[in-house]
Amino acid sequence: MKELDLLKKDWKKNTHSFEQISESEIHVMTHKKSSSIVKWLFIISIIEFLFWSVLFLFQDDDKQQERLQKYGIEGLVFWLNVVNVIIIVGFIYLFYKNFKTISATDTTHRLMENIIKTRKTVKYYLWYNYFVLIVNGSISIVLVLLYSEVVDKSDKIITILGQFMLWSVGLWLFYRIVYGILLKKLYQNQNELEKNEG
Repeated sequence: MKELDLLKKDWKKNTHSFEQISESEIHVMTHKKSSSIVKWLFIISIIEFLFWSVLFLFQDDDKQQERLQKYGIEGLVFWLNVVNVIIIVGFIYLFYKNFKTISATDTTHRLMENIIKTRKTVKYYLWYNYFVLIVNGSISIVLVLLYSEVVDKSDKIITILGQFMLWSVGLWLFYRIVYGILLKKLYQNQNELEKNEG
């Protein structure tokens, strides 16, 4: 019994040596982490936008323009690209706005709401990019069906579907790794805040 009493005394002494973290300190740490994550979402979206813009400029050659003129869809493609750029810039603005909002948030409840809103914005952005990929693939297949010679049609469609699958898998991996990690961290922050609220 003497050993047990000594153990109890030692335990009571050590309880004060552990650092106690208050709810407000947890809120500040979660706030900083969330703000940093949203800032990275904003930065990555800008890098991604610049990457696609540069890639598009290199692909935009005279042969491509001639082909589009021949098919009579030069105007359609131009306006689709304009709409796409406007929507992407809109998403970048939303990421920036989310970053600013989270940076200025003071209450736990509002921080949780802003984290949920940011996660939704990222998901909509990812779904939009997949939608654009499907639209591009569909337009390419329709053009092959309408304008290619009968002999070439099946080969060209298989090539387009192969490219579509490669782009889909590539995008999925990229978004899963980059955006997936950041979204997971935001979700963990949200759970942490919910635990402290409850």
